[in-house]
Amino acid sequence: MYVRPAAAAAAAFLGFTLTVLGGTTSSAATGPSSPASPAGATGAAGLLGPVVYAHRGASAYAPENTLDAIDLAMRLGFDWVENDVQRTKDGELVVVHDDTLARTTDVEQAFPDRGPWRVKDFTAAEIATLDAGSWFGEEFAGARVPTLREYLDRVQRNQQRLLLEIKKPELYPGIEQETLQVLDEAGWLDADHVQRRLVVQSFSADSVRIVHGLRPDLVTAFLGTPTVADLPKYAEFTDRINPWHTTISTDWVAAVHGLLGAHGKAMEVDTWIVDDAATARKVQGMGVDGIITNAPDVVQEAVLGAFAY
Repeated sequence: MYVRPAAAAAAAFLGFTLTVLGGTTSSAATGPSSPASPAGATGAAGLLGPVVYAHRGASAYAPENTLDAIDLAMRLGFDWVENDVQRTKDGELVVVHDDTLARTTDVEQAFPDRGPWRVKDFTAAEIATLDAGSWFGEEFAGARVPTLREYLDRVQRNQQRLLLEIKKPELYPGIEQETLQVLDEAGWLDADHVQRRLVVQSFSADSVRIVHGLRPDLVTAFLGTPTVADLPKYAEFTDRINPWHTTISTDWVAAVHGLLGAHGKAMEVDTWIVDDAATARKVQGMGVDGIITNAPDVVQEAVLGAFAY
């Protein structure tokens, strides 16, 4: 379980928004800003520094990948949330990180004879009965594993934006097409969403390539740290390279920025998972365009501090 700073958690539930230079971070209350890039991001050269993505929602303070976590990210003032998509036994797409349900739900108690409790071995109806909040804190008891459609509807209601990860696609043949179908049915493949509010990523280069082939207009990202020599291969089908923060350097980030991605614009770098101020400032200094974090308030305060007078 993540450690939840009491002050941050209390501020979150009071609807806290970070104040900077006489204003606030963009929030659902005022609606998303109009970005210049197809992904809707103000990069490292922007006025407010790297874009901050709430990883699995504000998951330092609420159970990951639940509606509570994205609602909390909204109340903290963060537009961008990240999630993970997998598929149930009966073909429903659900938002959960692990390929098993054991860590973040009460599945072992609810279905003791069904180990190892893999997502793909349970129906959507069975998963809908599980408690996905009590493991994190009693105040979240009864939180559920959302379907992708439920998640998209809440992100839409909150006027947020989505960094969607297709998780372990090798376990779910055809999940790329199915994800795009749900996005389409939910209204997320119109021009506004595609240009400003949606990025699809995966650790699987093949999966990213499939998404790009099916919807060349979508902004895509590859999760990993390819060698500089291999970067041009990725630029053919993706727009971003999103690496673990310990694997990058200033020169590597510059090499990514020096290439044009699938949409003919300079490629971007969104790094993960950064939860402390010192590391946030370090990767900001490397020139990253975005920071993916469980504690978005901590990271935002750190990167904005560089602009304070």
